[in-house]
Amino acid sequence: MDDADLLRAAATRLTALAARSTAGDWRLTGLLASRPEVVAHRPDGGTEHVAEARAASARWIAGLSPAVAPALADWLRAEADAPSEPARRLARLLLERLGYADAPV
Repeated sequence: MDDADLLRAAATRLTALAARSTAGDWRLTGLLASRPEVVAHRPDGGTEHVAEARAASARWIAGLSPAVAPALADWLRAEADAPSEPARRLARLLLERLGYADAPV
């Protein structure tokens, strides 16, 4: 498998896994900071606790575990001097989702 095929295969698996995972915009909620809950907010207005949908979400959670962060951060840093539009889009999305709404856009 050449590098282009490797990247395309990873992208295909990532999008396929997202399609099988608990749908919606995942947000942190909960009454206690020490016991946050992740709730999926669906486009139809419904919600679902992600923990209650483990069968659909477990592989997604494991696939994007903290072990992925170093490689993802390395890629973002490598893109920093001449960022592609996908890199900029991902960086904005990560900053938004990670709670850095005041980050430069």
